[in-house]
Amino acid sequence: MRLQLQRHAQSPLLYPNPQHPWESLNVFNAAVTEHNGLFHMHYRAQGVDFVSRIGYAVSGNGLTWNRLEHPVLQPHDGRSDYRGVEDPRVTPLEGRFYMCYTAYGETGNYPMIAVSDNLIMWEDVAPLERTENKDHVLFPEKINGRYAILHRRRPHIWIAFSDDLIHWDDHTIILSPREAGTSQDNWDSKSIGANGGPVRTDDGWLLFYHGYGSEHIYRQSVALLDLNDPTRVLHRPTTHIIEPTETWELRGDVPNVIFSCANIVVGDELRFYYAGSDRLIGLATAPFADVTAFAKRGE
Repeated sequence: MRLQLQRHAQSPLLYPNPQHPWESLNVFNAAVTEHNGLFHMHYRAQGVDFVSRIGYAVSGNGLTWNRLEHPVLQPHDGRSDYRGVEDPRVTPLEGRFYMCYTAYGETGNYPMIAVSDNLIMWEDVAPLERTENKDHVLFPEKINGRYAILHRRRPHIWIAFSDDLIHWDDHTIILSPREAGTSQDNWDSKSIGANGGPVRTDDGWLLFYHGYGSEHIYRQSVALLDLNDPTRVLHRPTTHIIEPTETWELRGDVPNVIFSCANIVVGDELRFYYAGSDRLIGLATAPFADVTAFAKRGE
């Protein structure tokens, strides 16, 4: 079987706001968390200075959003992140909220973890590591008594474990780009990375991820990891579940890109929030039962 996510009729949902200089050019790569009957969005934004900041919006239905006038996270660590804070992924964990974001400074990108009790005020915990790395996201619960995180040392998806969210070890590659000719359109033959947080099911962890091949078109799919040992990949379909086709996904600040930091389950539906061409934020959906079936035995 194959799976194709369906674009929501109201998509795109969020546009740049010319009245706010910090988000006047691009809004993209959003985390979405459902909490206390509301949907909370943390999104990457850029103005004409091209410095990335993280904004916040709230919604009663996950479709129509009200946003704060000022960012909730912006560069704050001197030369280490002066070029921006990027690509938030938010995980509720042990009664708190943890944001994995990428700091961009004079030495390049490195992965940071921050914590909040109210989704508005954030405090840094520690970097995962101070080296070129990104696309990191925490699992929503401990595994065998330890915290677990996915990350990307190019071009692979890795997993690592920690006792305190500060010191990380047992770094292991779990997914790699596939050889040309072994996946649909060679869509994930050059580089891959994790999307939003892994979703627990009775059959295993759903790992949503992005990839691109020689054409540098960002497409998306999902793999299934073992519940108790997520270094084990139980199934990885060769086909993708969404690719850029709409004009706003094909043309923008970075063309031919669908990129997601949020894959949440609402009732019996998967909501897949994504950015098109690093310019706007949209939504695609699918019945969650179809998603789990595809992850288990999809082509």
